[in-house]
Amino acid sequence: MKKNLDAEAEKILLTNYEKYYRLAYSYVNNEQDALDIVQESAYKVMKDISKVREPDYLSTWIYRVVMNTAVDFLRKRQKESIGLEGVEIPHEDVYHEDDPMELLKSLDEKDRTIVVLKVIEELKLEEIAVVLDLNVNTVKARLYRALKKLRIELEPEMSPFTS
Repeated sequence: MKKNLDAEAEKILLTNYEKYYRLAYSYVNNEQDALDIVQESAYKVMKDISKVREPDYLSTWIYRVVMNTAVDFLRKRQKESIGLEGVEIPHEDVYHEDDPMELLKSLDEKDRTIVVLKVIEELKLEEIAVVLDLNVNTVKARLYRALKKLRIELEPEMSPFTS
């Protein structure tokens, strides 16, 4: 059984490599970091394959491993960064039309994950619910809230003085 599960996990990892890369990239917005996350995730999958309780959910479990590895990477990077708390660095918010991932940064981590899984990875709401261990209605509500926020950011600002 374990050998069969190992082979199935390896097949899923190879078949969906691009999807896992896009998911990781949606978190870190850096090609090399995303590649590292996918590689680390593959290692974790093969190392922890015995923890899979239900082989039918192997694919969604792997998505979850990739997401958790990306989140762990961000937390580690945040801890390593030099603390400039209290120092205000002026910056201008600019939306880069050529990079849709920039727009996704405006969403919180949970909403961004749902949007990526639905829009980019084209998972069904039920599949997203399983991956994130959430109720389908919660996934649906977060997705629509996130899409509404993105739509508002894409609309040109309207002045109250224009007709």
